[in-house]
Amino acid sequence: MNNQKVFFPTNIKFLRERKKLSQEAMAEILGIGRSKYNALENGQTKAPQPEDLIHFSNTFKISIDSLLKIDLSKISELKLRELEAGSDIYLQGGNIRVLAISVDKNNKENMEYVPVKAKAGYRTGFNDPEFIAALPKFSMPNLPKSGTFRMFPTTGDSMLPIPEGCDVICKFVADWLQVKPRTLCIVVLKGEQDFVFKLVTIGSEGTVLLESLNKLYAPYTVTVSEVLEIWQFHSYQTQEVPDTQTDLMEIKRMISSLQDQVLKKL
Repeated sequence: MNNQKVFFPTNIKFLRERKKLSQEAMAEILGIGRSKYNALENGQTKAPQPEDLIHFSNTFKISIDSLLKIDLSKISELKLRELEAGSDIYLQGGNIRVLAISVDKNNKENMEYVPVKAKAGYRTGFNDPEFIAALPKFSMPNLPKSGTFRMFPTTGDSMLPIPEGCDVICKFVADWLQVKPRTLCIVVLKGEQDFVFKLVTIGSEGTVLLESLNKLYAPYTVTVSEVLEIWQFHSYQTQEVPDTQTDLMEIKRMISSLQDQVLKKL
């Protein structure tokens, strides 16, 4: 016997109250009578008409399946904004995002490396087990035992002083709301950039602020619907030897020393 719980009545009430609308105002938007809307919201109509379901789906920008099967009051505001922006798993044909990984002979997770030549294809292959299995893979000592790690190459100088062309090791972030403001991350985007290495701040309004360490590059904002994956920075590897102390750094040190001496004499 199918005991699938239906959340439609509680969901439409939750969504109406989230928009701060009365039953009468909501009924007017939907083009139905208030008494009919009240019956739907209170579960007195056990089998809503298909056209009513379509109206609710179009009005709230959430699929009929999600309205029926998911308790929307239990998910985060960020996830709700994702659904409204078109990231609804049911609207996308039920292709629920599963992180593809590979393991060694001892069933221990490998760390995959995304080489530059595979960078352009990662956006379409990130959740394809065959694509991930074809990536170079290896293990590294001293990584935390919990979590999934992946290595990405960086290009450009937007993250200086982290050297251009280094490889960054990152940990997969499942819950984006746990990302603290200005956290270093690799962000996989739907657009032409493939993925970027930035300071990430998740906004409550369903936006993601991306900032460079190099102040010559202006920050910019994308919507959560443009983001495919977020990987939090763990460490980086480079073949570059750090520069010796520059003249500017020496001048700053001297100024700081003079300031300390002046303060001591006051």
